[in-house]
Amino acid sequence: MFAAVWLFYLSENLSALTDRGNDWQRDLGLAALAGFGALYLAMVSWFSRAGSRVARLHGSPRVWVGLVALLVLTAAQVPGAGFHALTCLVYVASTAMASLPLGQAAPFAASLAVAAEVLAWRVPGWEDNGYGLGVLLGSAAVWGLRLAGERQARLAVAQEELAVMAVQQERARIAADLHDILGHSLTVVTVKAELAQRLLDVDVERARRELRDLEVLARDALSDVRATAMGVRGISLPGEIAAARAALAAAHVAAELPGAADEVPTRVRELFAWTIREAVTNVVRHSGASRCVVRLSPGSVEIVDDGPGDGPAAPDGQGLAGLRRRAEAAGARLVVGRRADGPGFRVRVEVPQ
Repeated sequence: MFAAVWLFYLSENLSALTDRGNDWQRDLGLAALAGFGALYLAMVSWFSRAGSRVARLHGSPRVWVGLVALLVLTAAQVPGAGFHALTCLVYVASTAMASLPLGQAAPFAASLAVAAEVLAWRVPGWEDNGYGLGVLLGSAAVWGLRLAGERQARLAVAQEELAVMAVQQERARIAADLHDILGHSLTVVTVKAELAQRLLDVDVERARRELRDLEVLARDALSDVRATAMGVRGISLPGEIAAARAALAAAHVAAELPGAADEVPTRVRELFAWTIREAVTNVVRHSGASRCVVRLSPGSVEIVDDGPGDGPAAPDGQGLAGLRRRAEAAGARLVVGRRADGPGFRVRVEVPQ
């Protein structure tokens, strides 16, 4: 429709043809004019539908056949319309700028501009109405529109790629959070289930309490999973200290934990909370320790145990890999390894002051 509006300027050709008498030049010119308009709109529509495939269509034989056909239809109007037929060269040049590579389109359009000026000057009785300038201006305008369209197409592709990357990153975040949440919760559930099973023949009332705790833990884990999937889950340092105390007690691991976390800066509290969660989960699950100590300061958090097992020093654990990413994102340093002062392992996160 946008291209069809510009066919208004072919009214000059139409007036010149209709002002003639009924002869073959008039009939040939009118038929050529109608065919020219239809072919011009067909080529514009073709490239509009091509969309992202337009780069493969530029300069194809089909394009050159269309351009040559437009020139033939222009020449067919000359016997009846005279120099007014030169108006069609503006449309031919514009179509070339939209459909050919710049290395082909620019010389082609320049040749049409020169031809329009030379013909208007050299053919007797013809007038120069600025057809050459019209060819140049029309070509430049179409080239600008084409560049804008191609840049818009590249921008749309880039936006699609960014959207895909954002989805992938969000999936990775949810997967890491679910691992951290379920790894801790299911570990505590397993320990309490084993304890309740042992207590059934010794202390039924305490076994019932442990089973009630299991129900609460399962409900909390389900709530955490739902909140994480919705992206609204948070984690608190005091809450993780309390959860660590309960998990270690259920695993019969003597615990030494900080009583408060008030001195820890707000910006590192979440990182320290994740560190305590992951390290204590590994102590309960892997270490076989009998004692665990959590040391907390404004610039660091450290979890040490005395266990002989693989513990948190396993280098390929998903939990520690996620913790390392969190530490790097916060500009902190994660240290995992065997204790230098005795048996056991150490997990330490240091934040530069």
